Amino acid sequence: MSYHYLLDLALILLSTKLLGMLTRRFQMPQVVGALLAGLILGPAMLDVLTETQFLSQLSELGVIVILFTAGMTTDLRELKNAGKSGFWVALCGVLVPLAMGTAFGWLAGKAGWLPGNTLLEDVFLGTILTATSVSITVETLRELGKLDTKVGGTILAAALIDDVLGLIALTMVSSLAGEGTSLLLVLVKIVLFFVFAVVVAFLANRFFRWMIDQAAGKNLRRYPVLAFVLCLLMAYCAEEFFGVADIIGAFVAGLVVASTPKAKYIEVKFTTLSYLLLTPVFFAGIGIKVELPELNAGLVVFSLLLLAVAVLSKIIGCGLGAKLCGFRNDECLQVGAGMACRGEVALIVANRGLSMGVLSQAVMTPVIITVVGCAILTPILLKMVFRGKTGTTLQENGLADRYREAEQLEYASERLLQQNRDLMKKRDETGK
Repeated sequence: MSYHYLLDLALILLSTKLLGMLTRRFQMPQVVGALLAGLILGPAMLDVLTETQFLSQLSELGVIVILFTAGMTTDLRELKNAGKSGFWVALCGVLVPLAMGTAFGWLAGKAGWLPGNTLLEDVFLGTILTATSVSITVETLRELGKLDTKVGGTILAAALIDDVLGLIALTMVSSLAGEGTSLLLVLVKIVLFFVFAVVVAFLANRFFRWMIDQAAGKNLRRYPVLAFVLCLLMAYCAEEFFGVADIIGAFVAGLVVASTPKAKYIEVKFTTLSYLLLTPVFFAGIGIKVELPELNAGLVVFSLLLLAVAVLSKIIGCGLGAKLCGFRNDECLQVGAGMACRGEVALIVANRGLSMGVLSQAVMTPVIITVVGCAILTPILLKMVFRGKTGTTLQENGLADRYREAEQLEYASERLLQQNRDLMKKRDETGK
């Protein structure tokens, strides 16, 4: 048995921490440092670390826990209120990148950057750009203290719907390529998953509350374990039986736990686990996966333009969806920046196209550069668009008036206490 994985973990944790502290000095989120750590130590640069099955599985567990924690910190009422806006953001955030990506692929073929491309390959390139990876956005918004805002709730709701719409788009393109996948079957599976999620949510909530009543405040350690079991089972069932991303199942499990009385206690336990091990491994793993072949001038230009199209298409599309729902211009920009990140889903779609023979091997390098570039740019963009927006959380959640009322009540109570002390003092003096 090899123990080299222990050295890999030590290098990842040390490098992500050091580079995270460095990026924080430049007023950037620490997740950027973790991504850079994977790039520097991975095959793209120093080649000290390579992707192994252990790191890949631990990285997948990391993204599951990140979305599970995000579900626990999500206000269900805010998520429900963001459902309509989330739908329009997700719909425009899929249609616009699909159209812009397809048009860019056609223009790249005309310019000679993508020789021999077909219309189907152009459409598949657009399909790759529809995918959104919200895990980096969630971690960045949590670090900025903006996860519980109206914008944060809309991004989470849109990410759920985006995954479903992206799956439908991939299925339709695969059908055009002769895969024979039934679109109706995919839609039925998605509906069945949400029915399954509602049933499990009801039963799990009743079970948790029964356990809490029986325990009467004792043996608190059992709750995080049971919550983690629920998270893993929901993630497994979503991926294995319904064809939905495992992170969606984990997020739904987090929503279930959020409705129980011990949600805060469980959240603290998982935040510690995520911060110490899983989150650094996940973000570093994105950089470690990058293997860049030799680049010529045409491929470099194509890669940079694809990255620009990927970011702008989400900002335009998702921003348009937010605008249709009455968001302010700055909020539209924040939503678009939060949805701009790509991740493992885009790579999965690209690999699917490659295995089907729809995409050429030459497209894979620009796609990898786009995914990594979006992962690095998204936290920076979020930092920029939220700059100077401190204090908006209270306003966006409708709590500003309550906060002022609480301050007034606190001030009134202090005055009453002071008057009571004065009366007591006078009584004592009179008694003397």
